[in-house]
Amino acid sequence: MDYIEEELFQLQDIKYKEFQSKLIPNVNKDNIIGVRTPELKKLAKSLFKSGDYLTFLEDLPHKYFDENQLHAFIITEFKDYDSCISYINKFLPYVDNWATCDQLSPKVFKKNTDRLINQINNWIKSNEVYTIRFGIGMLMKYYLDDNFKKEYLDLALSIKSDEYYVNMMIAWYFATALAKQYDDTILVLEKRRLNPWVHNRTIQKAIESYRITDEKKYYLKSLKI
Repeated sequence: MDYIEEELFQLQDIKYKEFQSKLIPNVNKDNIIGVRTPELKKLAKSLFKSGDYLTFLEDLPHKYFDENQLHAFIITEFKDYDSCISYINKFLPYVDNWATCDQLSPKVFKKNTDRLINQINNWIKSNEVYTIRFGIGMLMKYYLDDNFKKEYLDLALSIKSDEYYVNMMIAWYFATALAKQYDDTILVLEKRRLNPWVHNRTIQKAIESYRITDEKKYYLKSLKI
């Protein structure tokens, strides 16, 4: 899809490229064009509206980080749940950084949480770092409020990984769970069900949260390993 690549380079911001390359050190700097997120989202909406995107979505792997970002933003526009899941599952094995992973957040998921949980189960059982991270992210986004069940904490606890970007997301998940479902989540820390690094990082992130009271933060500090 040469014309899309050309369009991305027309939107290039060299200073932003330098900034981005520091945030995602595991991505080769030469593979970052440097297109700002609002521009990528605008282009994604334009391509989706015109219908001129299917060949691009099939053209994997992409060379540039910005192409992966654009790919993610196009998928977020899908209105049909089944099509969305199909394209996500084709794309996830090629996601190689936290930024693309975390910005892949389809709007259609909100109305399909009854079906989405089965996909999350599959994603967190993957051997791919960012597929697992994506699954945890969706569990955090859609199942810590009205859709919450205690068993979903166990689902997150079932993930065993040495990967930094997986463990950081697990810590983020449990820190958010402390803010939204404190009574059930605090038992996880009291019983030390997380590995020490994730346990302490969860507490650190929770203490930094404005959604948790000072009294609870004081108690959380006492649980550090």
